[in-house]
Amino acid sequence: MDQLLALGLILVVGLAGGLLSKRLKLPSITGYILVGIALGPTVSGVIPVEVVDGLSGITGIALGVIAFLIGGSLQRGTLRSLGRSIGWITVFESVGAFVAVAVSLSLLGAFVLPGYNLVTTYIPFALMMAAISSATAPAAVMAIVREYRAKGPLTSTLLAVVALDDAVGVILFACAVGAAQILIGASGTGILQVLSPLFDILLAIVVGGGCAVLLLGMQRFVRSREVMLALVLGVVVLCAGLSRLTGASEIIANMTVGIIVANRHEGASLMSSLEDVETSLYTMFFVLAGLQFDLSVLRTAGLIAVIIVVVRSLGKYGGVRLGARIGHAPEGVGSYLGFALLPQAGVSIGLTLVASQIFPDMAGPMVSATLASVIINELITPPLARYALMGTGEARFSAPKDEPPMGDGGATSSPQIEVQPNKSDLHTASLTSAARPNDPHLLEGPWVRSQRARSRANDSRRK
Repeated sequence: MDQLLALGLILVVGLAGGLLSKRLKLPSITGYILVGIALGPTVSGVIPVEVVDGLSGITGIALGVIAFLIGGSLQRGTLRSLGRSIGWITVFESVGAFVAVAVSLSLLGAFVLPGYNLVTTYIPFALMMAAISSATAPAAVMAIVREYRAKGPLTSTLLAVVALDDAVGVILFACAVGAAQILIGASGTGILQVLSPLFDILLAIVVGGGCAVLLLGMQRFVRSREVMLALVLGVVVLCAGLSRLTGASEIIANMTVGIIVANRHEGASLMSSLEDVETSLYTMFFVLAGLQFDLSVLRTAGLIAVIIVVVRSLGKYGGVRLGARIGHAPEGVGSYLGFALLPQAGVSIGLTLVASQIFPDMAGPMVSATLASVIINELITPPLARYALMGTGEARFSAPKDEPPMGDGGATSSPQIEVQPNKSDLHTASLTSAARPNDPHLLEGPWVRSQRARSRANDSRRK
């Protein structure tokens, strides 16, 4: 199949799946992922595996943009107001998942992988899977937050924890590798190989910092929104490419760019410039993610994956509750945040590949179990994250900017914006039915409004 034809199918059928998913009161990304699975090589084979591999560059671009937006959520004001609770929650949810998975697989190893020794096989395997399970993938979380335009203490805490817990996961991984090597009695693995994930993070911060300086420097010469969008996308892609070239983490590098840019006074226009392409990028990214799911791993490692998913969820939820209590998090954060911290993807898979090189005898079960748990978590996360945002009243329901509201017979109806009542802020805003749907002041974004205000100010000065 031609790659352009495949890309067209991904966008059109993916968007249709997202719309159907919303009709069923589910997040759009659930529909995107299911469409990808249905079109993929392991189900219908409509899009063959070689075409999927050829479109991997799109995945890299989309993931870079998502990481950039995640980093942009870490602003100084948010960290000052929620910093203590964010720190405690990040540590306890990561360690909670690690302990839960390590203990469970150590005790149940003989049932899921019979015929091996407890000390030299089951415990080392459990330590590796526990470290791999501690990280959280940011893509699904960011997509759901943007879809529901969520704002509030839980949303701010969620985005910050997702951005920070990968670093905690890498530290846990380095400790787990050292402990597993002692138990196995392995030799010949250098300290540099064990600590390579930590070096990758430091290198990614350097790469991201350099790209942020480049972006802020060139931004001074840009005036139009279209050029601003091209500049941001170009720097994000450049940052991802440099990360691949140097072996650094693409996610951490682009998060670093987002953090630096968002905390500059000119950062708001750079962050908002991506609004017009977000839906297209999310559609392609999650349909491609579904295309890459190999459902055969569910047959070979389904039982291990189910155990990991269940105990990991319990560990993260329990860790969130404990961290929220110690850190005095705002009301509702401890009760609901754990439901949104379940997705796994890039970091977990990357750590699995590193662990497979260090422990080749355990490579097969580790890779299969990780991929199977990734599939399960990516499918259950969207509705659970939606439940968390709704439970705290931070989800805002309205017709998305890229979808005009549809009435009977497909006629366009007046736009309605409703803000879910929050326990601490019972504020509800709506557009009156008298508002015209074609009113440009209602349909424009923040960039256009800011440009109009600037134009008015210039006109008044001329007068």
